[in-house]
Amino acid sequence: MNNILIFTPKICNRIKYTFKLYFQELLGVDITFTTNSDEFIDYQYIKINYSELDFGDELFFGASNLLFETNIREQDLKFIDFEKHTAFFIISNKKSCLPFDPFAAGFYLVSRYEEYLPYIKDQYGRFSAEQSIAYKHYFLKKPLINIWALKIAAIIKNKYPDFKICNNKFQFIPTLDIDCAYAYKLKGIIRTIGGYLKSVRNLDFKDIIERTKVISGLGKDHFDTYDFQYEMQKKYKLHPIYFVLFAEYGDFDKNIPLNNRKFHSLIKMLGDEAEVGIHPSYASNDDIRVLKQEIEKLSKVLNRQISKSRQHFLKLNLPHTYRNLIDLDITDDYTMGYASEIGFRASICNAFYFYDLELDIETNLKIHPFAFMEGTLRDYLNIHSDKALNYIKPLIDEVKTVNGTFICLWHNESLSNQRRWVGWKEVYEETIKYAVK
Repeated sequence: MNNILIFTPKICNRIKYTFKLYFQELLGVDITFTTNSDEFIDYQYIKINYSELDFGDELFFGASNLLFETNIREQDLKFIDFEKHTAFFIISNKKSCLPFDPFAAGFYLVSRYEEYLPYIKDQYGRFSAEQSIAYKHYFLKKPLINIWALKIAAIIKNKYPDFKICNNKFQFIPTLDIDCAYAYKLKGIIRTIGGYLKSVRNLDFKDIIERTKVISGLGKDHFDTYDFQYEMQKKYKLHPIYFVLFAEYGDFDKNIPLNNRKFHSLIKMLGDEAEVGIHPSYASNDDIRVLKQEIEKLSKVLNRQISKSRQHFLKLNLPHTYRNLIDLDITDDYTMGYASEIGFRASICNAFYFYDLELDIETNLKIHPFAFMEGTLRDYLNIHSDKALNYIKPLIDEVKTVNGTFICLWHNESLSNQRRWVGWKEVYEETIKYAVK
């Protein structure tokens, strides 16, 4: 019998969410809860005691207070090394199967608890990687929750040899943000003139020549990498997801004008061959009315409901960004990652449901974390293209080890192999090769 009985002194939302994540979603095992100690002691199959005190020879995982609380407060975190990995929420009871509470630690990480506490925002109003405990304690590149889930499974199997888990299969999902569909094409007269004036001011005659060639139809726009993307998709049997910025022009939102029919045709072409989601504008992050308009307009172009999203500039403000998405029927979000560092923002490499800490409830919004963005390597970490795979391959290895889902973030312009992106087209294909082999 593979159903696990969980004893806990109190069955609350955080308990249900965390144990569901570990057992049902990561291990594929059914669970039942009880607060009745007699029922637990009499149970003859697989059982786990999650409390402060053990009953005898059962599998006992010492519990911290976190999952029994409903408030949000500064936690007194102490860290240890356990089997070459960082662990916290230390358990002093020597009878505990582990010297730390993986359930409390996992909830703290996956709920993004620290992002609800006071912090200094970066220049774009974001929680930065450098403020996270994962960065400060050197485990940002480890999917700790997946690792802990497999450790828990091994402990159970050691006591119950017939115990089996449903192993997830490794998946690779390339995603591409279309911040600016073209460098020169379809910009409109005013923006085109502005582009020329900027080039003249900077004495950038190469840009003037290239812009003129593209606009006159004598050259290809270097942001137009869609044929190559499709070639990769077919060659490696990929299922990419595109996130299109479909917003009014602004300081941080500079895609093609919304009424341009050729832009619409490009979006429809992408939608014919892959999934397309909304890339909510920088301006929409603080205004749900703007977000609603963007979703509705993109939906009209594609003639289908929009259910996926990723925030432009990875601008994520918890819980409000996710609440807005939920209110507008977005079911899947792909923003969970950092701009300034590579790795696992929520310390997990599988999709999970957003837990609204302020309301203390699990929601129906599924979060899909990504492991790296190409711009992080090039622009934040100053990694040259010929060194990039030294950083990407270990991340893929980590995800493959735990049978997780590896999601990466690219942009159409980074595949141009021109200017600041020379060499990165090859990095993209080599990443794909390594992931799918």
